[in-house]
Amino acid sequence: MLAYIKGNLEIKTKGYIVIETGGIGYKIFMPASTIEKVGNIGEKVQVHTYMRVREDDISLFGFLTNEELRMFELLLSVSGIGAKGALTILSNITPSKFALAVIGNDVGILKKLPGIGPKTAQRVILELKDKLKKENQETVTEQEQGEEISALQVAIAEDEKVAEAISALQVLGYSKREIVLALDKVDMSELSVEDIIRKGLANLAKCHY
Repeated sequence: MLAYIKGNLEIKTKGYIVIETGGIGYKIFMPASTIEKVGNIGEKVQVHTYMRVREDDISLFGFLTNEELRMFELLLSVSGIGAKGALTILSNITPSKFALAVIGNDVGILKKLPGIGPKTAQRVILELKDKLKKENQETVTEQEQGEEISALQVAIAEDEKVAEAISALQVLGYSKREIVLALDKVDMSELSVEDIIRKGLANLAKCHY
């Protein structure tokens, strides 16, 4: 599988881009909002990729951040949502706002997205929260591992805002341990839930490079 592609941006058009590297031009489908930010023709760019293989088709999908890629993969796991629909959703909502909508059971925000009606919005929330619940049940806590409880873990227990941000980051596919390490030294007293999520995503991105 291809984790990412780095090369010269040769084509930038509606729905996809073409990156040339090693004499090969890769056609990569991307969210409209990401295409706008990917760069200018002739520049060297790098995109995270998801390769879908079918009997009659092999397609590449590209994203600027790990969070976009994770959200795309999560959407594909929801029954009734395909690659085209997932790209449309990604073009209209950020991963942080999407995760907050799922955690907050906010059907209103999700059903406003193109291609997402009330029933699909409810299914997205139900399936992703059920997946998160199962992952939490399978995760061994830091305390059970005999490690000391950090200041952040205390904050999670005492501050609903922090706990909500942690859950939202878990929706995007990060483990509890990764999130705790990423937020452990962040001063969250004056931050909103979404700001905490953004700080966490920034720190998590550093850890993955």
